[in-house]
Amino acid sequence: MRSRRVDIECGLCSVRDSSLFGGLCSESREEINRNKSCTVYKKNQVVFHEGTRPLGVFCINSGKIKIYKTGAEGKDQIIQILKAGDIMGYRAMLSEDQYPVSAETLEEATLCFIPKSDFLHVLREDSNFTQTIIKSMSRDLGSMADSLTSLAQKPVRERLAGALLMLKETYGADDQSNGTAEINLTREDLANIVGTATETLIRLLHDFKEDKLIETQGRKIKVLEDQKLIRIANLY
Repeated sequence: MRSRRVDIECGLCSVRDSSLFGGLCSESREEINRNKSCTVYKKNQVVFHEGTRPLGVFCINSGKIKIYKTGAEGKDQIIQILKAGDIMGYRAMLSEDQYPVSAETLEEATLCFIPKSDFLHVLREDSNFTQTIIKSMSRDLGSMADSLTSLAQKPVRERLAGALLMLKETYGADDQSNGTAEINLTREDLANIVGTATETLIRLLHDFKEDKLIETQGRKIKVLEDQKLIRIANLY
């Protein structure tokens, strides 16, 4: 079996407060809870493909998802790594368009699916939720513009430093022990985030390790010097 159904109560969800659904009124939350379905996806399982039409939205209960586009030559460009509490698919659904990207699990992940009709009904009835979605879409547009600027103008070394800082924050949400998050990605996936060849990425990671900016153990990367990476990424 590639996936299996599970039961998760919205009111008891461990990531409710970090989700866009966290501010729902009790009536709206109960409607979502009644009609959603929750599924455990295996590692490297595609959730949806670019070019297909959304039938609802997904809320990530656990695990991490890569959002990517496939180029004309078949090479993937990873746009974003999503974590528990994030939702995906709502922009394409609201615009009544096809998915402009694909989504695939990086590890075992539990996703809750909310049908389009229920999501839209809550959006109409709960004004606070409507404002939350609008703000989220605005932030996403800003992040997309920054990413496009970075890929177009910044050298690969700067892009890698910025990507490592972003990924440290993403993976740090799972590490409450000592604040030293380990980024757990294949070199190919990391290269697809940065927008460079895998060989170039490996060489730059070696340089960063020699400069004691990071530690590596297998595919895992630990950021040691945030401030130095911030300067390299020109984020100050």
